[in-house]
Amino acid sequence: MAHPKRKQSKTRGRKRRTHYKLDMPQIAIDPVTGQPHLYHRAHWHEGKLYYRGKVLIDNEQEEA
Repeated sequence: MAHPKRKQSKTRGRKRRTHYKLDMPQIAIDPVTGQPHLYHRAHWHEGKLYYRGKVLIDNEQEEA
């Protein structure tokens, strides 16, 4: 196995790690409810599960 000939300095290691950054998640606004949500994710609003402006699950009807 390869071994480093010299110890890598803290500065050099930190320079390499500067590229590891978190990006802000993209937020979309649902056209029907106006609620913000993550892209490509279903979201709940007032007891209903919405995806791409359509109701997938309606808990209000199931409970009654």
